[in-house]
Amino acid sequence: MRVSGKIESLLLIVGLLLIGVYTAAYTHRTILSRAGLKPFQDIQAERPVDTAVHFLPGTRLKLDVSLWSEKRIAAYEQSLAEYFDPPLAVLRISKVHLEVPVFDGTDELTLNRGVGHIVGTDRPGESGNIGIAGHRDGFFRALKDIGPGDTIELVTPNRVVTYVVDQVVLVRPDEVSVLQPRLRPSLTLVTCYPFHFVGSAPQRYIIQASITGSNLSVLDVSKTRAEPGELPQQKVR
Repeated sequence: MRVSGKIESLLLIVGLLLIGVYTAAYTHRTILSRAGLKPFQDIQAERPVDTAVHFLPGTRLKLDVSLWSEKRIAAYEQSLAEYFDPPLAVLRISKVHLEVPVFDGTDELTLNRGVGHIVGTDRPGESGNIGIAGHRDGFFRALKDIGPGDTIELVTPNRVVTYVVDQVVLVRPDEVSVLQPRLRPSLTLVTCYPFHFVGSAPQRYIIQASITGSNLSVLDVSKTRAEPGELPQQKVR
């Protein structure tokens, strides 16, 4: 009986020690996670996105990361150490409080720092179909709450152009017809779908918007573009 009692006591002690180790590890992880997110708690107090800003290492933007994945927040934080040329424009969607710089290209680093102009589509300020891509677990997760009739602003150094959402569609990654010129000057936003999906998402979530009549006279109609290839791949896990 004494041996049995000692074994039970030993097992109890071991169990308590394991619980203590787990609790300490969980607490440590929580503290580190909160410490990593701390810089974002002060972002709202800093100046808003400005198209004249040169994105030097350490520059922070006014943004809302409440819908972002932890991985995307970490990737954005790491991108702050890199130099970026000035953005082509700033994309604003007031309904979802989105304000994000539009850089040229859709490589991984670019999409960690902002959203990217899809090469082969018209550039911001031109009169065709402007394609912009973003990560579904970062800046463009907010697109899930956008629908027909909502307005989108594209701010270039010279003007603010307003678009109204016509439709939201799902397509295959190789379906590039959504980037072709439309009847009116347009803006096409592209991200992966489903928004919460482990691995490479099988579809693309497309928001197509057309320019409002009062903005037609300010666009550059003299530029032409090359044909786009496959819709941008996004390495979201």
